[in-house]
Amino acid sequence: MTTENNSIFEPDGRAIPYVDEMSEGDGPVLVLIPGRGLEGGALGSVAHILAGEGIRVLRIGSRADDAATLEERVQDASDVMDHVGIGATWIGGHGVGGTVARALSAKRTDRALGVLLLGVEDVDVPLAPSVPILIIQGSEDDVMPPANGEKLRASAPERASLVTIEGGGHLFPVSDPVDTAFAIEDYLAWD
Repeated sequence: MTTENNSIFEPDGRAIPYVDEMSEGDGPVLVLIPGRGLEGGALGSVAHILAGEGIRVLRIGSRADDAATLEERVQDASDVMDHVGIGATWIGGHGVGGTVARALSAKRTDRALGVLLLGVEDVDVPLAPSVPILIIQGSEDDVMPPANGEKLRASAPERASLVTIEGGGHLFPVSDPVDTAFAIEDYLAWD
């Protein structure tokens, strides 16, 4: 059984939406950050499946005006994690949300046990040193093509793993939530 807590955290006048899916299990904790324009339930199905398997999932959205810079989104995510009492954990996201996760893990290496990327933007954002990286991509993603994930994996082959959702387009976490959640759960070795 899981409990979903929809909330808005408002430090310094910033309104940051988040959903804390607390599981009664004792599995790992995972922070998920949706891509730009994909608030609400974009990662909800994946989160529900994972929470049902005992993994606590914290989904952190972006400010209502969606005009925050990368650095501001990193700070927002870190502030929400502090607010709900999450320390070191897996940090991930879809598309732009994955870029936020990469930047957060590089800036706050004490917070990142690993990085989960659902689709990879082709941007120059460093990877945190020494943390494992799970890249999940759709084979038919025309927004963030598989070549982006393969390039990132090649930059850290000793610690990056890649899973491809066959037939998955850019919104594969929405269209293929079971396969996406299974890939995450399998990688985290949680069952």
